[in-house]
Amino acid sequence: MTKEKAVLAYSGGLDTSVILTWLKEELGYDVIAVCVDVGQEEDFNEVEKKAYATGAIKSYIVDVKKEFITDYIFPTIKAGAVYENDYLLGTSFARPLISKKLVEIAEKENATVIAHGATGKGNDQVRFEATVHALNPSLKIIAPWRIWDLKSREDCIEYAQKYNIPIAQTKEKIYSRDQNIWHISHEGGNLEDPWNEHVDDIYVMSVSPEKAKDSATYLEIGFEKGIPVTIEGKKVQPLEMLKLLNKIAGLNGVGTIDIVENRLVGMKSRGVYETPGGTVLYEAHKALEKLVLDRNTLSFKNTVAQKYADLVYDGLWYTPLREALAAFVDSTQENVTGVVKVKLYKGCCKAVASKSPYSLYNEEFVTFGEDEVYNQKDAEGFINLFALPLKIRAIMKNTQI
Repeated sequence: MTKEKAVLAYSGGLDTSVILTWLKEELGYDVIAVCVDVGQEEDFNEVEKKAYATGAIKSYIVDVKKEFITDYIFPTIKAGAVYENDYLLGTSFARPLISKKLVEIAEKENATVIAHGATGKGNDQVRFEATVHALNPSLKIIAPWRIWDLKSREDCIEYAQKYNIPIAQTKEKIYSRDQNIWHISHEGGNLEDPWNEHVDDIYVMSVSPEKAKDSATYLEIGFEKGIPVTIEGKKVQPLEMLKLLNKIAGLNGVGTIDIVENRLVGMKSRGVYETPGGTVLYEAHKALEKLVLDRNTLSFKNTVAQKYADLVYDGLWYTPLREALAAFVDSTQENVTGVVKVKLYKGCCKAVASKSPYSLYNEEFVTFGEDEVYNQKDAEGFINLFALPLKIRAIMKNTQI
């Protein structure tokens, strides 16, 4: 009798290695291990070898870094989406793409199940599963951490030893981390007490402001229709751009936040996020929009950005609302073309200059010197009409006294 196939989101770490064996030994599935490369630092050849050594019938390594940047990161930058005013959504928008690839491989391999290693306490379980439901609702989902008898890392280590699963180490990790080309997140360890300041051993993509270089760095970032395309006037491909900005901003200690956030599942969690290059792109894009967008459009777009961020954080990428908001965002970006100069220094990133052929800034109108385009006497009538409701209200109050 042919066994059913299960596609597993596989990293090669302890948890997913145990899950691979558990699916095979306890539930009787043939397991296809899928590692999606979104820019995490891994030896993917070793990951593939380990998958086979652990019992996978097939292993995929899927490089989606370019797709990740152009189809997920750039649309979110254009939207200006930031979760709870701090988090640049690094893990959030990677999960829908990973899930999409899992579904594609499941369909290709005639698998009936998708499995993942997210716990029952986090956001990722929702992001994985909401995407699967949106793209192929016929697929069954198995989340072992919600149903098996293993309750801790120690239990997983014992299970690995029982089935001779190759594991690199047995000591407990200091932090739980998730990395891609956009960011790295840190949770656990001493971060679980929000009274503890995070320590320097946490940094991976950057350095602390105290250890950052002592001189400021200036960068000119060029945009076309809201998408970053040049650095210092030179065209740079998206992947190379993000790698370069991560390196430069990281050396300047830019892009690290330490926050307490509200998880979708209802609890608060504390995390440290390093997003060096992304912080530069967000700051530059925001400055350019202020130069070219009118007041009402910019104001309403800020409202859209909050909703967009919530949808991405909650794993609702493949939804009609997110797609509709993205269409609105795209319409606002037609004139978001120009160059922004940013200054990086000791953990700080600031836009210090901007220019655009579509700039709505006109020096003739705002100058404090003499001008011929603005009659200051016109302001009196404007103010009288603008303040008319206030004047009527005051008259009514005085009449009632």
